[in-house]
Amino acid sequence: MNVIELSAVDLGIAALLVVVLAATSMVMSLGVEKKILLYSCRMTAQLLLVGLILRYLFSNASGWLVILMSLVMLAAAGREVQARQKRKVRGWNGYMIGTSAMFISSFSIALLALTVIIQVKPWYTPQYAVPLLGMLLGNTMTGVSLSIDMLVSQLYEKHTIVEQRLMLGQEWQEASSDIRRDAMRNGMMPIVNSMAAAGLVSLPGMMTGQILGGTPPVEAVKYQILIMFLIAAGTGFGVITAIGLTARHLFDKRHRLRLELISQ
Repeated sequence: MNVIELSAVDLGIAALLVVVLAATSMVMSLGVEKKILLYSCRMTAQLLLVGLILRYLFSNASGWLVILMSLVMLAAAGREVQARQKRKVRGWNGYMIGTSAMFISSFSIALLALTVIIQVKPWYTPQYAVPLLGMLLGNTMTGVSLSIDMLVSQLYEKHTIVEQRLMLGQEWQEASSDIRRDAMRNGMMPIVNSMAAAGLVSLPGMMTGQILGGTPPVEAVKYQILIMFLIAAGTGFGVITAIGLTARHLFDKRHRLRLELISQ
């Protein structure tokens, strides 16, 4: 089965729906029409650029090029994590915490999947490595940003309660345990909901793409199950790592909450 090619007119019709949505937002005074149009244009430009890069990578497979693109994707994901937070950890550390958590979880799980589970040879084959890492980073990014945002916001808003616990002799781990657990749950909730709804409510993107490309449905399902397991593990470990790094950074060695490190 050959994939039906899409023309510029086809994409234009789909884009028209977004324009209508933006106009509806304007009429209803929702205030999101500018973001809808801006991010639609940004998404289109980014995907077209990625398409050109991937076409070059597929025809010139190189481990160094794949690693370079992976690092660029990681850097962009780290920026998005920090940008989505209402209250942020000040300075370079705020960026590095989220980026490090995603690197530890997504890269290690992607490498495990490529070398042990799928057994791609060579492991840096772009057709497998780039899409797999992209899916892991995208989902881990959402979980990490949600968890850090909730942790930092809750520590700032409930700092009086936390500081009272510290004055009563509790260590920072105990004084912030309930806030950290809630933040972890918040970060893991999207992937938990995705797994609960997969197959019954929605057909995940990778499975749909493979089926449209002619892959037998059962084989597409097996790959989707694998991806969902990897994403769940990557998101979970990424969230746990991010919360651990953030909390450790916001408390000093004398178990004092450092509110000056949180943006107002």
